[in-house]
Amino acid sequence: MKTTQRRILRFLHSHRVLIVAITGDHGQPHAAALFYAVDENLRLYVLTDPVTRHGRAMLLEGRVAGTVQRDRQDWRKIQGVQLHGRCWLLKSGARDRAWTQFVRRFPFLNHGNVKLRLALEKTALWAIEPDWMRLINNRLGFGHKQEWTRRRRRAK
Repeated sequence: MKTTQRRILRFLHSHRVLIVAITGDHGQPHAAALFYAVDENLRLYVLTDPVTRHGRAMLLEGRVAGTVQRDRQDWRKIQGVQLHGRCWLLKSGARDRAWTQFVRRFPFLNHGNVKLRLALEKTALWAIEPDWMRLINNRLGFGHKQEWTRRRRRAK
């Protein structure tokens, strides 16, 4: 794994909320805050109902933009990730694997409110596969950025 990808992954593991941005009904911009889990390939998993404004747009467009950052940062210590990529609703086995990862990330789902867990288990689970990410880290200098682009496998 390359250094930039490893740094982005470490950053994403240390945070929990992804702000997803979409273009909604009638071209109106919209954003939503969603808990996420992330895998080693920088694929993020989020729970949201397809009937929400952002869920409908995710189904229709199949693409999102997003950010992850810590709240209340001093400008000299700003850190965050910006991203854009494709998204899709997970089905059957892929959903089961992502749910396992989501529960591992949020263990309170196994030990907390049973009604909440049952409700969330029925909620649509999505994959977001960024094709581009930018890690911003002012701790390394004002405006310091590292970019990562997903390499697509060539068809044989």
